[in-house]
Amino acid sequence: MGSMDFRTEQRQTQTLSPRLQHAVRLLQLSSLEFAQQVHDALGKNPFLEEDGNPDDASDEGLSPEQAAEAQEARDAQEAAAETMAAPEGDLPGEGDRDMWQADGLGSGKRADDDETSALDMMAVPTSLATHLHGQLAVLPLSLRDLVLAKVIVESLDDDGYLRTDLQEMIAVADLDPAATLEEMQIALKRVQALEPAGVAARSVSECLLAQLSTIEDEDAREIASHIIGEHLNCLAAKDVSTMARALGRTPAEIEAVCDRIRRLDPRPGWRFGSTQLQYVIPDVIVRKVRGQWNVQLNPAIIPKVRLNQVYAELFQRHRRGQNAEMATHLQEAKWTMRNVEQRFSTILSVAEAIVSRQKHFLEFGAMAMKPLGLREIADELGLHESTVSRVTNNKYMATPIGVFELKYFFSRAMTTASGGACSGTAIRGLIKDIIEAEAPTAPLSDAEIARQLATQGLQVARRTVTKYRQLLKIEAVERRRRHAPS
Repeated sequence: MGSMDFRTEQRQTQTLSPRLQHAVRLLQLSSLEFAQQVHDALGKNPFLEEDGNPDDASDEGLSPEQAAEAQEARDAQEAAAETMAAPEGDLPGEGDRDMWQADGLGSGKRADDDETSALDMMAVPTSLATHLHGQLAVLPLSLRDLVLAKVIVESLDDDGYLRTDLQEMIAVADLDPAATLEEMQIALKRVQALEPAGVAARSVSECLLAQLSTIEDEDAREIASHIIGEHLNCLAAKDVSTMARALGRTPAEIEAVCDRIRRLDPRPGWRFGSTQLQYVIPDVIVRKVRGQWNVQLNPAIIPKVRLNQVYAELFQRHRRGQNAEMATHLQEAKWTMRNVEQRFSTILSVAEAIVSRQKHFLEFGAMAMKPLGLREIADELGLHESTVSRVTNNKYMATPIGVFELKYFFSRAMTTASGGACSGTAIRGLIKDIIEAEAPTAPLSDAEIARQLATQGLQVARRTVTKYRQLLKIEAVERRRRHAPS
């Protein structure tokens, strides 16, 4: 029979405190997500406030002694803002201190009742259904026909297509007597006659055929009709030779018509409704000042928030044991301020280290990009690789040659024939230049591009060229081929 033994062991393990776990989560957020987090904390925590100039109104209702006490606390706040405790090297330089006062979260002022605000003057996006209902309203239709046409309109998807079977829509109309299939087909034709052309189509070919009237040349329109109706797959694959043989036309004629077809709109519904664009807000801005590359935090992303010293001082003077919740709020407010400082200090430090190594990229473009690894930056700044990875994810740098994600500047080294090192970004830039310089009628295959790179001392496999070409969103050789006019 086995025996049971009890033993005690001592082990050393590393665990992150709640404050550090919170700081790590904040560090990996994008600037917009971080701003939202701080804004939420501002609304929940009484010890946080928007960073604005204090005015006399804040002292209304206080006794002279309380007003003097509040003013004393505000003076202490200003002094504390200049000497906030932090490990050496964690905060930006003195020249960057003014940026912390920038408004990244301020809300715009609302107009008075007798004034027109900017929001009132903004155009309201019109949905596809609203646009079509407006056209149906001016047509001389009976109530029954109008109801059937509106049922069709309300069944369209965001692309402007009708994906629902007409037979199923008879029950949706719920008319007495019930609508017939013939009536539904007539209603569909009415909707298809509305603008934009191609709306209410049931397939891509039907959508494109409805737009052929925009092609003025009758011969080209006839060729386009055959291509869309019979050779849509060849059109998608850019198989000009097959279409030319099938239609008895020259490759140059087919190619010209295909180019015209591609200018048609396969998704007419996308012209309407609200288009939510995701804008990139750079976290750092890089400029060349007096021959030197200067890196600065973008003031627009720095939250305008500070610790309310008036509340903090009053709470510290009159705190009691039963105020545990308020004590927690105060501690969280201090953590928030510290995390804001530490986040932007780390981003700035990493960006400066990147720029110091990639100056040639800023001067000469992608082909001058040097190989760079996360460890190299981490070792210089005394950070962990995972911290650098979080900093470079969803953080952007605005430069004179464009806006780039910070991780764009990192790539592994590839050995050249001379024994040197070249970054993958530089090779992608070279591949792009080679393809842009190729003859349209004789494009280069991936194997031929690899051979050209080899003549320049870069041993790159064909599959690597294919991967880089796809990353550049450049099509394969056959889809890039253009036929010379006969």
